[in-house]
Amino acid sequence: MRILICDDDSSIIQSLSQIVTTYFNNKKITCPEIVTFNNGESLLSDKGAKDIVFLDVEMPGFDGIYVGNKLKQQNESVIIFIVTSYIEYLDAAMRFHVFRYLSKPIDKQRLFQNLDDALELYYSTNKEIAIETKNGVTTVSTNDIVYVEANGRKIIVHTLTTDFNSTQTLQFWINHLPVSMFFQSHRSYIINLDKVTSFDHELIYLCDGQFNAYLTRRKFAEFKKVYLQFMESKR
Repeated sequence: MRILICDDDSSIIQSLSQIVTTYFNNKKITCPEIVTFNNGESLLSDKGAKDIVFLDVEMPGFDGIYVGNKLKQQNESVIIFIVTSYIEYLDAAMRFHVFRYLSKPIDKQRLFQNLDDALELYYSTNKEIAIETKNGVTTVSTNDIVYVEANGRKIIVHTLTTDFNSTQTLQFWINHLPVSMFFQSHRSYIINLDKVTSFDHELIYLCDGQFNAYLTRRKFAEFKKVYLQFMESKR
């Protein structure tokens, strides 16, 4: 994991770095690499992983809204905190699904609580799972799985790039996929909530309509509640 902090105010960078380091020390977890930047251009030019990013809004050159949008285009799973004194940027930040909106000066306890949520999301999104097929085993990130389908005796794992005929049972996938991200919408379908574009009483549309899965009518209300809670957890 890599944590990036971008702010043109060196005192904010120092404060955030200290709070994040204290958080991991208190949890008795090895603190990840923390990389700091004083402008958006240098952050975007960084070639390393960008897992959790703290962004100031008002900076010389590229502002935090522009940088946040670019980061989401590069990796939709990046977890972005907007850190600013200006509440008027909230709507713009929400458009690219910012994870949290933090006000300056930083409230340490609130940040600790938000980091709990961020790590839970990070580990569920970046969990890897082995798909067993007749031809061998392939390991993928759970976030790359769009949905799992039982089609007769076949269990098909649909990913963003490839479909796998899994020798594992549907029950295996129900038991092993993160419950915070996946929902069994029908006896034959398990869908990734993060890939949902829209849904009605019969179908769930995923990845801008590239895929769809059945939604049992009796599960519509439950699914709607779970999906809205999932989306709220990303704000």
